[in-house]
Amino acid sequence: QQPVQSPQAMILREGEDAVVNCSSSKALYSVHWYRQKHGEAPIFLMILLKGGEQKGHDKISASFNEKKQQSSLYLMASQLSYSGTYFCGAETQ
Repeated sequence: QQPVQSPQAMILREGEDAVVNCSSSKALYSVHWYRQKHGEAPIFLMILLKGGEQKGHDKISASFNEKKQQSSLYLMASQLSYSGTYFCGAETQ
């Protein structure tokens, strides 16, 4: 089963913050985050392997809440270089 992302789409102005959530009705084992720019292949951002884990680089970070079966990707003070489509993939138990 594919994870569900919300919001499905958003428009940000430079400097704004955003959160993208990825959830599943099944228990999540791991969550993978990617960014794809128009006309390019997806770029792997990070993987979260266990509940409570948080990772980040630059002003992009993610957390994994095992109890809620959800991962959140945080874009802080967005920049033009952050433009693209963000999506998650998940392994469920």
